[in-house]
Amino acid sequence: MFTSLIDKLEKEEILTQEEFSELIKNRTKEDEEYAAKKARSIADSIFANKIYLRGLIEFTNYCKNDCFYCGIRCSNKQADRYRLSLEEIMSCCENGYKLGFRTFVLQGGEDPWFTDALMIDIIKSIRAAYPDCAITLSIGEKSEESYRAYFAAGADRYLLRHETATDAHYRKLHPENLSLENRKNCLHTLKKIGFQTGCGFMVGSPFQTTDDIARDLLFIHELKPQMVGIGPFIPHAQTPFADKVAGTLQDTLFLLSLIRIMEKNVLLPATTALATIDANGREKGILSGANVVMPNLSPLGVRKKYTLYDGKVCTGDEAAECKMCLERRLKSIGYETVVSRGDYSYRDYS
Repeated sequence: MFTSLIDKLEKEEILTQEEFSELIKNRTKEDEEYAAKKARSIADSIFANKIYLRGLIEFTNYCKNDCFYCGIRCSNKQADRYRLSLEEIMSCCENGYKLGFRTFVLQGGEDPWFTDALMIDIIKSIRAAYPDCAITLSIGEKSEESYRAYFAAGADRYLLRHETATDAHYRKLHPENLSLENRKNCLHTLKKIGFQTGCGFMVGSPFQTTDDIARDLLFIHELKPQMVGIGPFIPHAQTPFADKVAGTLQDTLFLLSLIRIMEKNVLLPATTALATIDANGREKGILSGANVVMPNLSPLGVRKKYTLYDGKVCTGDEAAECKMCLERRLKSIGYETVVSRGDYSYRDYS
């Protein structure tokens, strides 16, 4: 058993790459249970039994990039493309606000049609209509000038998964025009500007090793993000990785626990991908240390078009139905959703 390494991590003594690799590779079932119990205890001490809701608005599935794992990559000619108008986005926010959502997450591919001017108009419109809400963007790599303009317009948070902290692995997942160096630079820039910043990676992505995951955890510790989004890799039929094996539930849950133990106050979602590979994935994610869920507020007509991977759950649920279902499921394990922006907590954990 490796409980001593888990205890060391809890005491804010960062593990070495070798220790992380050994722990991930050779852990026992008892180690997993020990880590989950400790992670849940830490989360409960900071957030009690409260789970934060984020209203996800997938506003464009156009993307200029050709990442090998992604279903909306530009070379997927079978993708049914769409863009939401400002009016449609505001309608999603109105619906979400009535349901109690106080964070809106605008997520999309890197779509040049949505210029900085257009994004600023969208951000300012949401900020004016819902001044008590947080606005999160997840729209990829931009210039520092663009990021500053979004922040000035009223955006609070920015999600940008680093995908992998290992350059050689990054090269196997992305075309030559994308670089890990730029990805990391974007994340450091976002933090410098003042965004609550989120990074993250796919668990079990093609060619990933335990050393790669260890480097991911060390990068997260070094970056000190306010949010970390991890979920299992799930293949998409119209990508070069169509025949690759999906990431596992067990690996994802264990890594959620390690991240909670290591970065105690972090906002940590139980992702849709986790719910896609396991019917009770979200609940298991919460019990492993997660404290955020992200129901979909996108119009029903576009839900099935935003397919980063195959088999995505909740593409046919109305937002109200999805929220009520989530609340019932979380209540069954002793947790409740809260009407709150759910900002990062800077309080010390002891």
